[in-house]
Parts: sequence; structure tokens; C-alpha cells
Amino acid sequence: MQYAALIYANEADAAQPGTPEFEGIMQRYTEFTDKVNAAGINKGGEALHSVEAATTVRVRGGELQVTDGPFAETKEQLGGFYLLETDDLDEAIKLAAEIPAAETGCVELRPVWDFSE
Repeated sequence: MQYAALIYANEADAAQPGTPEFEGIMQRYTEFTDKVNAAGINKGGEALHSVEAATTVRVRGGELQVTDGPFAETKEQLGGFYLLETDDLDEAIKLAAEIPAAETGCVELRPVWDFSE
């Protein structure tokens, strides 16, 4: 089963690039990524730019609406994701707990639809 591990954190509280704290957190992400790559369960993922770079697209009544910014104002923002292939939800939960943002934000696990069947 594949799970999207959606990484949420409060951007306002995040360590800033160039600081020792940021470098330490990035090292932990690198270690986690290396671990899931070596196990063959990482099927993809990316870090995302800040919500300040977001664009939201809607179509209402056939009219295109484009707005700057994220879909909703929240305390935590989607900062990136992993696509993990695990045997079951329990394994996905154990891995999600190792993602650094789980300590200060949260990691939402969402099963991925398999349309190949």
C-alpha cells in the first residue's frame, strides 16, 4: 500500500536557512530519506516552497479564479511530502514518526488510490 506522508509545520516557527538549527534539521531529513531510499519504500516526494509562493486555482460557474496564497489560513502549512510504499498502516505510522516535522508539526498519512487494478 502506498501512503502520502504530508508534512505540516508552522512556517513562522521554522528554523531559518543558514542557521545551525536549520542545518541540523536538514541533516535529519537527509538521514530519513537515505533510510527509506535504502529500504526501497520511498517512491517519491519533494519539499515545497513557502505558502507565500502558493497560487490557488478555482473554477466557479465556468469562470477561472486565481488567487495568491494558500487554500486556507492555518497555523500549519504543507511543507513537503514523501510517497511511501509500506506493508500496512502500522509501518507507515512508525516511519512518519521519524520525520522531523512530527516533533513540532504533524505528518498526515493518506492512502494513495491504486487505479491500476
